[in-house]
Amino acid sequence: QLQLVESGGGLVQPGGSLRLSCAASGFPLDYYSIGWFRQAPGKEREGVSCSTSTGGSINYADSVKGRFTISKDNAKGMVYLQMNSLKPEDTAVYYCAATPDPLTVDQRMSVRRYDYWGHGTQVTVSS
Repeated sequence: QLQLVESGGGLVQPGGSLRLSCAASGFPLDYYSIGWFRQAPGKEREGVSCSTSTGGSINYADSVKGRFTISKDNAKGMVYLQMNSLKPEDTAVYYCAATPDPLTVDQRMSVRRYDYWGHGTQVTVSS
């Protein structure tokens, strides 16, 4: 049974850091593209960062470039999102998602392109 479980969220002050983790089980992570998405209250879910199956191509939303870093450890079945210089506007529920389908660059940050989702972890940036 394919499963994604996020962890690592919490309350952090502006300028702080968090590292989110996503534990993948029931499927070979090295054959799946992975994305991190977030959804703030009253807003649509949006792409934050994504990685191809090999990690050879990575994309970031403009709003997080230079602050967030995605990484995969296929051997451990883990995906990470290191978030630095956090801002109040980063407050949201963060989800990891996976798909075995090859995605074009334009598709990688699209919510509807991902087949499997975790339940999310809350990140709150506030003083």
